[in-house]
Amino acid sequence: MRQAGRYLPEYRQLRQRVDFLTLCKTPQLCSQIMLHTVERLGVDAAIVFSDLLLILEPMGMRLRFSDGEGPSVGPPIRTAAEVGRLHELERLDQLDFVMEAVRLTRAGLPADVSLIGFAGAPFTLAAYVIEGGTSRHYHHAKRLMLGDPSAWHALMERLARATARYLLAQVAAGADVVQIFDSWVGCLATEDYRRYVLPHSRAVLQQLAGRVPVIHFFTGNPALLPLVREAGGDAIGVDWRIGLDEAWRTVGYDRAIQGNLDPAVLLSTPQVVRDRALAVLRQAEGRPGHIFNLGHGVLPQTPVENVLTLVETVREFQPTGRP
Repeated sequence: MRQAGRYLPEYRQLRQRVDFLTLCKTPQLCSQIMLHTVERLGVDAAIVFSDLLLILEPMGMRLRFSDGEGPSVGPPIRTAAEVGRLHELERLDQLDFVMEAVRLTRAGLPADVSLIGFAGAPFTLAAYVIEGGTSRHYHHAKRLMLGDPSAWHALMERLARATARYLLAQVAAGADVVQIFDSWVGCLATEDYRRYVLPHSRAVLQQLAGRVPVIHFFTGNPALLPLVREAGGDAIGVDWRIGLDEAWRTVGYDRAIQGNLDPAVLLSTPQVVRDRALAVLRQAEGRPGHIFNLGHGVLPQTPVENVLTLVETVREFQPTGRP
């Protein structure tokens, strides 16, 4: 989860010379920062350096990143009449810089280190498109969703088609695994997820089924877990708001699970990091299929030493009980 970022001094130095959007659109730099991060951390898999909102530019949205303010997407789409402003993703060549970053990163990684491609899930992309950026309550998105379901579904269908095409292109470029991020879906009630989100997430995941392993990540509302499983994914990514053992029982042991250390733990001491990581690992009970990860991205204030302590703790852990 966000392996390369502001917690790394090398990344901060690079960002002093290059703005974020330019960095994302320069494949050589994306590959360079990712390969350096993997070498420094010693992780088992790399995630391509990119941003989930890049897909929106060739779909007709303006995208801007401001330090300290987060992303801005505009002009927001908030009515049925405006849905047509979001174009179909027909020209994947407009995202060639992402595919080249995938190719370069895959070529530079050791053979035993997997490369993860990713995209935003339809709901999370829709939330950005409608809100115009991040939000606390997502009231504009919910207003369209509840007030004009036909416009909502038209928007979500378009985003689902685009997301599937985008991820399949990353697979063709060399991604070994892909992950969809539903970072904001936790704002929804279970019935709203079932009615307004699940069919569209399922449409994306069905397009990918059997091609590469797919991680379906969501955050914020553990009550959604059975429905997220129903939508699909070979592995379900969960955050720290539910214990890993309870989450896996809910998901079912026929699925892999990813998670779920609270990123804030990495702001504490090395001993706390070790203790909390071991607690997560013990909840997995040595069962095959656990991808140890954070429950969300590395926070910018995180000491690099604590990330290294975490990786070392996971690598050294010897499960007991199950073979």
